[in-house]
Amino acid sequence: MPRPELGLTPEQMRAMGYAAVDLLVDRLSDPSIPALRRTTPAEMAERVSGPPPEDPTEFTDVLARLEADVLPYMNRADHPRFFAFIPSCQTWPGALGDFMASALNVYAGSWMEAAGPSQVELTVLDWCKSWLGYPDAAAGILLSGGSAANMTALACARETLLGPMNDRVVAYVSDQAHSSLARAARLLGFRPDQLRVLPAGADLRLDPATLADAITADLAADRLPLFVSASGGATNTGTVDPLEGIAAVCREHGVWLHVDAAYGGFAALTERGREALRGIEHADSIALDPHKWLYQPIECGALLVRNGEQLRRAFEIVPDYLRDAEVADGEVNFSDLGLQLTRGWRALKLWLSIHTLGLDAFRAAIDSALDLAALAERRIRETPELELLSPARLGIVCFRRRLDDARNAALVAELEATGEAFVSSTRLHGEYAIRLCVLNHTSTAADVEWVLDWFARAAVPAPARQCPRRAESLSDVHALGPFPPWERRELALFAHLSNDQAERLSGHARERTAVPGEIVVRRHQLERDFYVIVEGAVRVALDGQTLRELARGDFFGELAALDWGAGFGYARSADVAATAPLRLVVLPPRELRWLMRSAPSVAQRIETAARERLSRV
Repeated sequence: MPRPELGLTPEQMRAMGYAAVDLLVDRLSDPSIPALRRTTPAEMAERVSGPPPEDPTEFTDVLARLEADVLPYMNRADHPRFFAFIPSCQTWPGALGDFMASALNVYAGSWMEAAGPSQVELTVLDWCKSWLGYPDAAAGILLSGGSAANMTALACARETLLGPMNDRVVAYVSDQAHSSLARAARLLGFRPDQLRVLPAGADLRLDPATLADAITADLAADRLPLFVSASGGATNTGTVDPLEGIAAVCREHGVWLHVDAAYGGFAALTERGREALRGIEHADSIALDPHKWLYQPIECGALLVRNGEQLRRAFEIVPDYLRDAEVADGEVNFSDLGLQLTRGWRALKLWLSIHTLGLDAFRAAIDSALDLAALAERRIRETPELELLSPARLGIVCFRRRLDDARNAALVAELEATGEAFVSSTRLHGEYAIRLCVLNHTSTAADVEWVLDWFARAAVPAPARQCPRRAESLSDVHALGPFPPWERRELALFAHLSNDQAERLSGHARERTAVPGEIVVRRHQLERDFYVIVEGAVRVALDGQTLRELARGDFFGELAALDWGAGFGYARSADVAATAPLRLVVLPPRELRWLMRSAPSVAQRIETAARERLSRV
């Protein structure tokens, strides 16, 4: 019996290629395919699981199974009413670029092995630099996406300004920053007290004065401010931080400025986008995602670094087994500029699609998305049933039906179930928001209006079932339990705890006392405990002005204790001082987070307070 072979004849390859392309074109051109179709793990396991086949299967049969059992159960990001998350609506030449790079199996890590592909990547990066006003001396690299770009930027900044990690280093992000920055900080060794999460203002932008105050406080505490990430189009709302003001603060203190423009950076191709991103050219590094607003297939991210030599010095390592691939003058090994040694040819799809379709087509698509977001804002303002929560900013609009959070969430789920459109949700200042992200080059005004009309006209969902009211104090709930004295007081925050919850709480909480005039919490401190007042009173002040006075049963410290992401949270936002003899219950942040997950009544009270207090910081 002949041994099976992996190689195919040219005729076989052509036949398989034609069949695959036919399947793709049919699917991409079929308007009946929904924006999203979910299913259960059990159904997918039944359809797809099983041992690998020992014998070959006809390729047409494999495609048929793929078409029946796999492809229907996924999103369709090119659907004209796919407005959820951040759509990635590809172009066909870009997809063919991915196909060609994969078929040719290009290793794009060294100039020696890929001079042509490397020059294509350099050319594409030069385009990006010119669009954003970056100097010729800047360098860059294409990566998997914005998360990899943000991590690479933080690593580059640390290696350039610091070297080995130490305990004094501090990095800064807005509470509107992308979660990948928290992941990057955690993986690069930043402890929870080494990433400051700064509260954005009422406009959801980071005030340069807030940043300057935090840096000044850290310098006074003998810390080392290292890195600031500003938003060049926040994922939540599309907002752009005041980049020129933030750049001035960073220059004054010698801090690395990174702009996360993974979402909004390519809006710079348009006049409105350039104005919104004014100041981005001052950044030390910029993250971009061509697979977002440059319409490339996933995966395609990018990082630019103003001083290109810093990127190379941060990552270049040349072991003996790679000496043959060392670069000569003018050559670039992209494996020396990032984490990956083995890397594919991401640049081809971008180069191929822009050459094929022309840059004006991309510019027009971005302008169209900006126009459609502005249209959505106008329609929301004109529709009595709808409420605008965040205006159109770089293609994103946030709104809600004039109903409670639960009913709005139910409407989002009902729309998804129709298959006709797909939107996502977020929270702005703690309030539930429906988020419409217009990015697809296939979307039209009729698509935007259809979605908004649906939300305005859909039947109001039934109210959520209310849980029976429980006792109002711990003494009512735990009259028989052996709990510490503070548990028997009428502390409203703990009114609905079960015996098991209170038992765990008493095992992890501690008590603290303070005399009148004693400072319990200082602004900009990085400790993150949560406090409940058992006896006494406190004054909460910011810059000497009283924000509020709290007494028995009230709590404070929730902003710092809450988890923003990857274990990081806010620094203290105000001073808290005792105004009467004080007894406190103190919970570490981990226990508070556990309590909020297990006791919805506690979570609701704390989140409501955090939303109100954050608006006054």
